[in-house]
Amino acid sequence: MSSLVQNKVFVPKRLRGWVLPLALLALWWAAVASGWSTSALLVSPVAVWQRGAQQVASGELWVALSASLWRNAWGFAIGASVGLVFGALLGGSRWFDRLVGPSFHTLKQISLFAWIPMLSMWFGLGDAAKIAFIAMAAFFPVVLNTFEGIRSVPREFIEVARVYEFSTWQLLRRVVAPAAAPSIFTGIHLSLIYTWLATLGAEYLLASGKGIGNTLIDGREHFWMDLVLFGVVVIGLVGFILNWLLSALEKRLLAWRDRTLASY
Repeated sequence: MSSLVQNKVFVPKRLRGWVLPLALLALWWAAVASGWSTSALLVSPVAVWQRGAQQVASGELWVALSASLWRNAWGFAIGASVGLVFGALLGGSRWFDRLVGPSFHTLKQISLFAWIPMLSMWFGLGDAAKIAFIAMAAFFPVVLNTFEGIRSVPREFIEVARVYEFSTWQLLRRVVAPAAAPSIFTGIHLSLIYTWLATLGAEYLLASGKGIGNTLIDGREHFWMDLVLFGVVVIGLVGFILNWLLSALEKRLLAWRDRTLASY
């Protein structure tokens, strides 16, 4: 009987990730509906839904979301691309590592938010400062994982390539890049997560213009908890979608990792 219970699947596999969010939503609704909590900080899910519908109908959500995603895209593109080149140089050149490595490893220890005052003095409080901050958030994880990926390429692979007299381009394209690709994608994945968090942090600390972070500020200043909670839900959903899209792209581009010799 116990084995039957253990083997029985009560929830489809694809829906198991929804169990905890739905349970928390039910607990939230029950706490408000039954009067367990009368605090103004805990509004009902219905109020949050109504506020969300109002934001969508008025177009305010799309204005704020498009502004945040635009900053996020530019910051991620700049930071990740520069980080990829810098990490490749750091990992592929001992001379470059000795020259620049100590300074880089010192700078990476500085908290990202410590750069906010300097960036605001250099670029003001507009989009330039926010994009620079987001680009910095994308830069460091890509550099570190690209560096580690290139340095972890087995020496045997390099020796075999030399036996076959590969050119430098062939060595990079057919040996180094495939071997380092999983680590590089890990850095890009982390970079995407950090840039979304940095986007919200930049909008919150450099409070000018439109954005989801500014939506949270508006809710806090007017004590509209339904707007604050709606913003939190939107932030979580966008982060989930971005993570899902990159995971799908990574799975497609690195599908060769799951192949075996039997498949050829």
